[in-house]
Amino acid sequence: MLIVMVSQLIAITSYGQLYMTKTGETSFFSETPLENIAAVNKQVLVILNTANGEIAIKMQQRGFHFPNKLMEEHFNENYMETEKYPAAVFTGKIKEPIDYSKDGSYAVSVDGIMDMHGVKQNRTLKGQLAVSGGQITITCAFDVKLTDHKIEVPTLVVAKIAESIAVKNKFVLIPKKTA
Repeated sequence: MLIVMVSQLIAITSYGQLYMTKTGETSFFSETPLENIAAVNKQVLVILNTANGEIAIKMQQRGFHFPNKLMEEHFNENYMETEKYPAAVFTGKIKEPIDYSKDGSYAVSVDGIMDMHGVKQNRTLKGQLAVSGGQITITCAFDVKLTDHKIEVPTLVVAKIAESIAVKNKFVLIPKKTA
């Protein structure tokens, strides 16, 4: 699906520029009275087409790293089932008009589809987009309910994992070099 989206983005760049990163950062935090769980993934692929506001984001679930290796193992094997569902993908379109030719900061919302753990869900995500010195920085925070993506938590540990996980993103995009 991401390959198709990237092909579409590349095919229509005559009026815009592709911006991208392979080192975007996504983190999440689960807070409960018994235990806090945090992880960071710094290998998130993001492509933005400034001609039409389309954006594609892909992250390998195994790219999340935890302070505790046992948590990381449980995340991959028991919850996210990364052998079966290796990546999470979001494809969408920025709703607000942005003047990418001049520096500025914009509140944005993106309508799109989040595909995670084999479940596709329509989402509208809100965040900030800043144009500065030839690069674009996107920040966004939102919650993911585990039940929305059929992520099951065993009864034995249900008190240690929040039902809704706080997700934060920071993507610094630079112009994609043309071949």
